Amino acid sequence: MDAAGVKKPKSGKQKDRPWIFRTYAGHSTARDSNELYRKNLSKGQTGLSVAFDLPTQTGYDPDHPLARGEVGKVGVPISNIGDMRELFDQIPLEQMNTSMTINATAAWLLALYIAVADEQGADRTKLAGTTQNDLIKEYLSRGTYVFPPKPSLKLTTDIIGFTYSHMPKFNPMNVCSYHLQEAGATPVQELAYALSTAIAVLDAVKASGVLSDEDFPQAVGRISFFVNAGMRFVTEICKMRAFAELWDEICHERYGVEEEKYRRFRYGVQVNSLGLTEQQPENNVYRILIEMLAVVLSKNARARAVQLPAWNEALGLPRPWDQQWSLRMQQIMAYETDLLEYGDLFDGSSAIEAEVRALKAEAREEMVRIEEMGGAISAIESSYMKQKLVESNAKRLEGIESGEQILVGVNKYQETEPSPLSSGEDSGILTVDPAVEEQAIARIRAWRESRDDLAVEDALTALREAAVAGANIMEPSISCAKAGVTTGEWAAVLRDVFGEYRAPTGVGKSARMDGDDLAPVREAVNKASQKLGRRLKILVGKPGLDGHSNGAEQIAVRARDAGMEVVYQGIRLTPEQIVNTALEEGVHVVGLSILSGSHLALVGDVMKLMKEAELEDVPVVVGGIIPPADEKLLKGYGVAAVYTPKNFQINEIMKNIAEMVA
Repeated sequence: MDAAGVKKPKSGKQKDRPWIFRTYAGHSTARDSNELYRKNLSKGQTGLSVAFDLPTQTGYDPDHPLARGEVGKVGVPISNIGDMRELFDQIPLEQMNTSMTINATAAWLLALYIAVADEQGADRTKLAGTTQNDLIKEYLSRGTYVFPPKPSLKLTTDIIGFTYSHMPKFNPMNVCSYHLQEAGATPVQELAYALSTAIAVLDAVKASGVLSDEDFPQAVGRISFFVNAGMRFVTEICKMRAFAELWDEICHERYGVEEEKYRRFRYGVQVNSLGLTEQQPENNVYRILIEMLAVVLSKNARARAVQLPAWNEALGLPRPWDQQWSLRMQQIMAYETDLLEYGDLFDGSSAIEAEVRALKAEAREEMVRIEEMGGAISAIESSYMKQKLVESNAKRLEGIESGEQILVGVNKYQETEPSPLSSGEDSGILTVDPAVEEQAIARIRAWRESRDDLAVEDALTALREAAVAGANIMEPSISCAKAGVTTGEWAAVLRDVFGEYRAPTGVGKSARMDGDDLAPVREAVNKASQKLGRRLKILVGKPGLDGHSNGAEQIAVRARDAGMEVVYQGIRLTPEQIVNTALEEGVHVVGLSILSGSHLALVGDVMKLMKEAELEDVPVVVGGIIPPADEKLLKGYGVAAVYTPKNFQINEIMKNIAEMVA
């Protein structure tokens, strides 16, 4: 056996060590999530990947108005050190490799993690894992940013400087191109935007002086990436090889990193959730397997850690059994096949080499364009990158609608037998008990009552002083964690110092769609507009904290191209703001987009406020991942129509809306 306890194959070949096996998990409460983590570890998972709920990701306590309907839905709520203790109960952090998918509040969650590790008596220098900590992609795709780009970049460099000195095994940043692909990025855009992000961060680290020239190469070696792999797995293999080669060039030529080990492209991956389908969801098992091949087959570009979605994530929250199924897929690949006994299977392939060269050339051109704009931050502020992603996503959706891009079970081979996997009392998904939010609110209020208010006040004052002075905020944040400060209080101090930010939507400047397919839709819109006596006007709103804006953006773009007047203000709106805008703008229809599972609470609030504002004659339509039982409830609230991922024909949606208004 080798050091990992893996038997050597009988052939005598030495097997490579397998990648880290992870599942992305967390929901309801810290206690429930801890139980899930310990079960998964007992089944052979070798690392943790923590999903946080949206209030935690955006810096709100469970009792904040914006947290309504969102607590515990897409991840675990962590409001204070008590929650973090419970999350990692009986899990020795010194022995664990923990990935935390957290960005705007990364410094805070890392501070809580360190505080709990200190309580466990762990040696900080042995703590291993990753904070995602990639704010730039948040402005482009995921939408959980809080502060403006420049102070956000400062927080990122604070974590890099702190972990280099105190936690040398920890990856302080994981440049995340995963959500770029989810937002429609082409392989070239994924390469160029992710690498431009890494350059922006490393340039900022160099300029900040937090590291000496001697220490800088080792800090570069701790930067990792988190990528996405889609169904075009040959292209994805080439993309990963291109990533590795371009990163090596950047580290060597731009930053003068001489040691090869510090230039290695180290990445974790979750394969594409965007391509998982609500229709015939059992097909997703094959998709996940094929996508995994793209990141494990090529030894020279193999992922260091892999987490796979579950087959039913297009339907809702996966159950423990569903996560186990995905974990077993990785284990079978690593332990039952002979993949890890061989060198790179693609070295010397002329087809692979040609595609890698082409991807690198195009990515370099796009990176030069971004550099000429002043770098990734400037390309965010000008909306250039966001605009390009909206355009790419529009082309992707047009291909699906036209049938040019085939999705089995969606736009082709739609005939199916009823699936036994998604039948039964739970409909094949896990649902979060609505009482979780009430319990979290009671807990946070009890926590505030029980702590030392003077210690909290002193810790928050020190945090504010560090932020104002431009000092590293990690030590003051750890002190806040140990004093009992809450997530919302920590974030409120930094909001006050740095301000908040609303990123450009990219909708207004994106290229327009034209062609025969739009003709019937425009005719319906024109007829409705004639009846109304003015141009049909739609408000596209995203209530709550859900930052997945891709669907809302595509609805807004297509409504514009179909001839409607569009009001779209971006993400993170309260029901009150949406209804007030509907009243002030005199819209004819309100479209709500919610993907976080908070649709019942938030749509209920909107419908109540619409009635109070005497807007009952304005139809409300809702889009999102909505189970059939919830669809009936929403229509009972007065919602005119509900659209889910199975309604992929956006032109049909636009036509329906126009006819509904007329």
